[in-house]
Amino acid sequence: MSIDSSLDEAYERLHHSGPEFEGWLSNHGPMAVEALVRNGHGDRVHRWLDRYMDRLDELPRGTSPVTADEWRTALGDPRRLGDWLVHFEREVRERPWRAVLETWWPRLLPGIAAGATHGVIRTGHAVHALLDDGHGVNGGAGGNGGAGGNGGADPRLTELAQALGYWAARWQPVAVVAPAGAADPASALAAVPPVPDQSAGVNHRLAQLPETTGWPAAPAALRPAADADQARELLADVTSAAALHYLPHAHGSAVMLVHAATAPMAALRTLPALPRTQWVPTLHAAWTAAAAVTAAYRPAAPAPQDGLPAAPDSAEETFGLAARHGDAHVIKLADTCLDVHRRTGHPEALAAVVRAAELIEGM
Repeated sequence: MSIDSSLDEAYERLHHSGPEFEGWLSNHGPMAVEALVRNGHGDRVHRWLDRYMDRLDELPRGTSPVTADEWRTALGDPRRLGDWLVHFEREVRERPWRAVLETWWPRLLPGIAAGATHGVIRTGHAVHALLDDGHGVNGGAGGNGGAGGNGGADPRLTELAQALGYWAARWQPVAVVAPAGAADPASALAAVPPVPDQSAGVNHRLAQLPETTGWPAAPAALRPAADADQARELLADVTSAAALHYLPHAHGSAVMLVHAATAPMAALRTLPALPRTQWVPTLHAAWTAAAAVTAAYRPAAPAPQDGLPAAPDSAEETFGLAARHGDAHVIKLADTCLDVHRRTGHPEALAAVVRAAELIEGM
């Protein structure tokens, strides 16, 4: 299904705002509108944006260009956010976007924790939109224009540029754990230990991983992938396991545990735009991210089964519930869970969306 023009219109509205607001909160607008349009709710997009955009900050401007000599030192420096946005806008204007992605994906992948994984998630949504609309056929570079989406720039290329720039500015490394065991993703995720101190934010929690008993042994217990095709299938299984894991564990943090599923889904959707040589490393990084978020926000015990919601009658009803609820995390989780349901048939994937809507305040 080709995404209609309402997505481009939404991107053009959003690209005058920055990737963050109120200090460091992620701008979920581009990700949510892509999910709404893709799932048949394009008629809701502009009303949704009318309510959402008042909270956003203006687009930051660059002051010092990112150069080939010093880009490594600029990674992870949020003060350079404007510089990174300008850098990637120039990159996608001057080079085929798939070539830009091929160059920068392995550079950014070790920092997959960036913005609580929102860097990779926003990139995945942007790539998904580009591939869906045929931009990936010839890898064309697209139109010209500034970082704010003016001057004739292709809004989907501008969105990819802003996603990559945000990821680069908030780049946050997590030691990638390579699977080396025999466990399936559901079993491996179930064995991930919680970090000992869950009293503060995501950075504080992730910093505890090296000293957490059972880490990295638990994520390393996942079975490895021998080649690119196995990596793709295993990454799909990881995404499914994380989505199903959400249902009984969401009370640990209904918002943050969404990312354990949406981050690997973003990586999975990006694979078709990447060289096959990058698929196995992508699996390793995305699995580490899913396991790390799970460890950071795992509750002491799962919720009682008799207290969990049932699945709606259909996938369409499930996404309609998320669209009416309005919270971006519920919308993005629904987008992921519908893909999981299509692949696995597990009704728990749809029930997870209902659980998120119960626990997260609507917009």
